[in-house]
Amino acid sequence: MIIYPAPPPISVKMSSGKVKASQLWNKNKDELTKQLGELKTELGQLRIQKIASSGSKLNKIHDIRKSIARVLTVINAKQRAQLRLFYKNKKYAPLDLRAKQTRAIRRRLSAADAALVTEKAKKRTVHFPQRKFAVKAA
Repeated sequence: MIIYPAPPPISVKMSSGKVKASQLWNKNKDELTKQLGELKTELGQLRIQKIASSGSKLNKIHDIRKSIARVLTVINAKQRAQLRLFYKNKKYAPLDLRAKQTRAIRRRLSAADAALVTEKAKKRTVHFPQRKFAVKAA
């Protein structure tokens, strides 16, 4: 998880359209959920206004929807960061928190299994070691 440095606090009325993700990172979970609720109610009001009046509110609706997505993204990222800390020294972690691997890598033999040698192969290497040849000077 990449932790970004906190930008200086800026007092801006958030519920007036676009929300900056950099300002969301400084907020705690309660503030984020409160802001999410405000944005959702505002979106509902805008949709009602769009139906009731002929004036188009599409741009504002678009901005509010994207702001809701930003808030949800920050909430999700913070939750996942906390879960990563919780499972850091545990033996098992949830699959979605593990490092992403390809199918081929997941099915590959472990290092210990790949290094195993049969008894017959061990005897063969002991009794018939690799021959060393020397080049005769001409």
